[in-house]
Amino acid sequence: MPAIDMRLELRGRGPELAALERVLAEAGAGSSAVLVLRGQAGIGKTALLDYAAGRATGFRTIVIAGIESEMELPFAGLHQLCAPMLGRLPELPGPQHDALSVAFGLREGEAPNRFLVGLAVLSLLGSATEDQPLACFIDDAQWLDDGSKQVLAFVARRLMAESVALIFALREPDDNRELAGLPKLMVEGLGEPDARALLASAVRVPLDPLVRDRIVAEAHGNPMALLQVPRAFAPAELAGGFGLSGRLPLASCIEDVFHQKFRSLPQDSQRLLLIAAAEPTGDVGLLRRAASLQEVPWDAAAPAETAGLVEFDGRVRFYHPLVRSAVYQRTSAPDRRAAHRALEQVTDPHRDRDRRAWHRAHAATSPDEGIAVDLERSAGRAQGRGGAAAAASFLRRAAELTPDPSRRITRALAAAELNIDAGGAEAADTLLAVAEAGPLDDLQRARLERLRARLVFSQQRCSDAPRLLLDAAHRLAPLDAALARDTLLEAFGAAIFAGRLSAGPGQRAVAEAARQASPRTTPLPVDGLLDAMAGLIIDGYAAGVDALRRVLHIVQQELKCGATDADKRWLWLAFGLIPEPLAPELWDDDAWREMGAAAVRIARETGALSVLPMALTYTACYHVFAGEFDTAAALIDEATTISQASGGAPIMYTSVVLGAWRAKEPQARDLIKTTIEEVGARGEGRTVSLAEYANAVLYNGLGRYDAALAAATRACRYEDLGLYGWALVELIEAATRSGQVGAAAAALDKLTERTGASGTEWALGVEASSRALLSDGEDAEALYREGIEHLGRSRIVLHLARTRLLYGEWLRRHNRRQESRTQLRAAYEVFSRIGADGFAERARKELLATGETVRKRTAETVTELTSQEAQIARLARDGHTNAEIAAQMFISPRTVEWHLGNVFSKLGVRSRRQLRALL
Repeated sequence: MPAIDMRLELRGRGPELAALERVLAEAGAGSSAVLVLRGQAGIGKTALLDYAAGRATGFRTIVIAGIESEMELPFAGLHQLCAPMLGRLPELPGPQHDALSVAFGLREGEAPNRFLVGLAVLSLLGSATEDQPLACFIDDAQWLDDGSKQVLAFVARRLMAESVALIFALREPDDNRELAGLPKLMVEGLGEPDARALLASAVRVPLDPLVRDRIVAEAHGNPMALLQVPRAFAPAELAGGFGLSGRLPLASCIEDVFHQKFRSLPQDSQRLLLIAAAEPTGDVGLLRRAASLQEVPWDAAAPAETAGLVEFDGRVRFYHPLVRSAVYQRTSAPDRRAAHRALEQVTDPHRDRDRRAWHRAHAATSPDEGIAVDLERSAGRAQGRGGAAAAASFLRRAAELTPDPSRRITRALAAAELNIDAGGAEAADTLLAVAEAGPLDDLQRARLERLRARLVFSQQRCSDAPRLLLDAAHRLAPLDAALARDTLLEAFGAAIFAGRLSAGPGQRAVAEAARQASPRTTPLPVDGLLDAMAGLIIDGYAAGVDALRRVLHIVQQELKCGATDADKRWLWLAFGLIPEPLAPELWDDDAWREMGAAAVRIARETGALSVLPMALTYTACYHVFAGEFDTAAALIDEATTISQASGGAPIMYTSVVLGAWRAKEPQARDLIKTTIEEVGARGEGRTVSLAEYANAVLYNGLGRYDAALAAATRACRYEDLGLYGWALVELIEAATRSGQVGAAAAALDKLTERTGASGTEWALGVEASSRALLSDGEDAEALYREGIEHLGRSRIVLHLARTRLLYGEWLRRHNRRQESRTQLRAAYEVFSRIGADGFAERARKELLATGETVRKRTAETVTELTSQEAQIARLARDGHTNAEIAAQMFISPRTVEWHLGNVFSKLGVRSRRQLRALL
């Protein structure tokens, strides 16, 4: 390949080169650095990566590129990156070693936890930096397979104390969500002076100034266009501008240049280059064997290399990804099929079954059940390796090649469901349209309706989803009772999310359908959940509480016993579809704590990635009520990181509640307002209620009772699962403080129905303290003391401190200052220690009114650890090693060590023993 003058190609790239130098300098100094170069095709991203690789002196460098034809093969890009380091695979902890081995197809096994794969890659990168820094360059990241993109995005966000530089190049425009939020650098077109100079270097004949200016203007500073487009025309055409008629998109124009070069090659060279373009691994030996089958001599490679399109030096490497695209996409379909047929015949049927099946599928000229079966098997293997998107691609192609119409529809529906699970909404919609065009039987039609409803719910969680899912359940009922029951539970989840904003049937309609549904042949735990939910809605809280308690017991037993495949489904339904599981609804704080911890543990162990963020958020909410705000914040951060890495939307529920209790205005108020606007637009009514509850907490803490009453009233307009009782508590306090005794009494009646039926210490304590607000004299005092006694035996620190505050306020108003100070001081100490600033300030002002001097809590009065540092400190205190902490928090051991250094410094300790004593 002709040498490129880097000084000319990188003309005008001073800021970009400086940014790359900074990334390398940071990694060389021991801190990881990440950068995503974004820009249109031909803008110079590859040249910048080449420059950075050349400047990485003293680094171990790995250079890979996403390949469009490999986008369906699970973890193909990640395997490229890790291949040079696989000699260190045995050094990884067992679970990480196994996860990466299965992901790369080195051994059989259950589908690996994608975040465990990410942690394994993180450990592998850290291990590779023991001797020297590591620089990884990933070109054409938009063409990486989904699994590789998600893992690399996860790794990029967790790199910290490793000497790793990770630089991506990504084509724009692109809707790549995995890499969003990482440090980025937009690579723009060259300025006019640099563009003119670069054009002059590529054109050796005088140009008419008008022609030159037109080329510069239409290239928009794109270096590839300036270097390659003029070479597509004869000097005479350039000189007069006669060859420049019309205008094409820039990428197409550049591809035209490369395709013209390709078409000018001898016939054998063209055939060899086409085989190379169809074979993404770059294996020269494989290419030689395929060429031999097509009777293409190996010396046909020379003209292609001389033309500067490709080089064969150990591996096949195209000059630019657009060369591969120009060769493959613009060649006739029969010639492409011939290339794939040759590659199929030389690909090892044992070591590379999936790639062989893919080549065979692309060589097919007509439907073929044998090929479709092979693709279906490849889909199963891809799904087992954690590649749902890859499995869907195999099944999609299998459906296209299936001769039998009914079987084709079945495969299209299966592929659509996998795409929904993998977040491929557009592909799923296309596959459902394919299925819909066929002769559907009744069960297939019902399955299609369910998948369309699931697609709507997964994309929007909108107000239409309950109706769509309920209709699908009705259609499925006489055809597949088990699937109908699962769909009803999904409809329950959709109705709970939609809440007050449901556009169709609400929870009662779903409950009535569940009551009439046929039982499953072999009942599962999810059936108990469905029946209990139906009883709660139809029969009322008091009548349904026993069934709910039984289901809660089953959940606890399931979680304690570990997790089978059925349990994974249970976890998804309990922590994914039903946004607040049953323990808070029953005021059972012990079960809440145990279930949350077990759900997080099992979700980590089994790789239930769709469940883990919700389980973390659910557990974080328990820690908020237990007065452990730092722990809650750390769990929220982890849930957010995982959601971002997997391309999901952040789960804001507990963030809103925590912000309200912390009462840091205006951040809390702005977060609540933004949440209401965003989820309201989506039709997610339950989260609107949650945000209004948070508003009521915020304003009660600040002593602005009229605003708290208005917010609590709005929150109580709909009986949202696991939330309505909390909102009633806020309404009762706000109403009594605002003189609205009637509203408070009505709310107390509704609260008592729940707390009395529950009978837990938490429930009885909340009931007593709420009833005290509406009582006088000795009755009020007895109720306050009763509430403190009950809540003192629970884990709900917030409500205990609230009751002490209310009792202290009551005592002060009755001029019993000495007694009031005891209660107010206890409340203030708890609120100030945990960071509930609004209620702490309210208690402080009451103490001042009793004549006691109270120092206001400030940032200087406490040692501030970040949420991640606090979580690491607690795990270290509990005796976990750095490696165990790293595995639990999805970071590297070196990053744990770095954080612990900060913790020791901030807390003024020198060892874990001192840390245990302090914490």
